[in-house]
Amino acid sequence: MSHSATASTTPVPSHDESQQHPIRLYLVVWTWLFILSVGSYMVDILQFQGLLRWGLIVTLMLLKAGLIVSIFMHMRWERLALSYAILVPPVLILVFVALMALEANYTQLTRVLFLNGGT
Repeated sequence: MSHSATASTTPVPSHDESQQHPIRLYLVVWTWLFILSVGSYMVDILQFQGLLRWGLIVTLMLLKAGLIVSIFMHMRWERLALSYAILVPPVLILVFVALMALEANYTQLTRVLFLNGGT
């Protein structure tokens, strides 16, 4: 009986109070997404070439993805362990893909040297 008495005295926050975020935050994020998108288009309009072009495109893409994941997918307000559980596996996949690409280049180089080099 004492359990029900203590449970009734503890104030329970309503669902609406804990889930609402100010509209100003979303407007700021939309503005930044617009600015970053304009930057992406400017990379093409200004005809950057080579490593600068791809560096700018990837950087702007990662910034936009970070804003979307943190604000619109509510990752900013999640516990740190849940954020790590969601964000670390894609990063590890990218690291493994990079390692496989390096290994593939090494394998192709050794095949060219030992299979076609003697002819």
